[in-house]
Amino acid sequence: MRIFVAGATGAIGRQLVPALIEAGHDVAGLTRKPERAMWLESVGATPVVRDLFDPALAEEVAAYGPNVVVHQVTDLPSRSALIPFKLLSLNKVRTQGTDALIAAAQAAGAERFVAQSIAFDVPGPARKAVAHLEAATLAYPGVVIRYGTFHGPGTWYPDGTDKHPKVHVEEAARRTVGLLDARPGVYEVVDSTYP
Repeated sequence: MRIFVAGATGAIGRQLVPALIEAGHDVAGLTRKPERAMWLESVGATPVVRDLFDPALAEEVAAYGPNVVVHQVTDLPSRSALIPFKLLSLNKVRTQGTDALIAAAQAAGAERFVAQSIAFDVPGPARKAVAHLEAATLAYPGVVIRYGTFHGPGTWYPDGTDKHPKVHVEEAARRTVGLLDARPGVYEVVDSTYP
């Protein structure tokens, strides 16, 4: 399959893109930062350097012609303590960003849309943005993946966390590859030790 991954150089993207390529897929990865395009090329992906909110994104996605568009964009801060300062931009990614990616996927004729959501509770304003992301994805019809708190390389918790639900980013990437062909719906990806 041809897969377009938005958020390709984030915590899960850096695990997911190589896993998709290893599984035999042709992958294009969206990143805002030109310096991260070199990493995408080095793992065998086609880099697309553009902002999620750039109106030209739909043309780029359509030109690539993906079967699947995967939304892994979050815009999280470098530390969890800074989340209150990034809440507006995080909510924007989950609402307007989701809408932009869905419009791009539709313009490209993508058969599938897969989006990152969360398996844990968040405060009211963030909860509305998560609800928007999930409803828009399911209406595609698409696959919503509710991840536990990420731990492992490139996350806030590289050495593990006692937060629940949780999931190691490598496990999250592996299980995401397995959900590309899942029926539309909501799926939880959390460590098996979670009740």
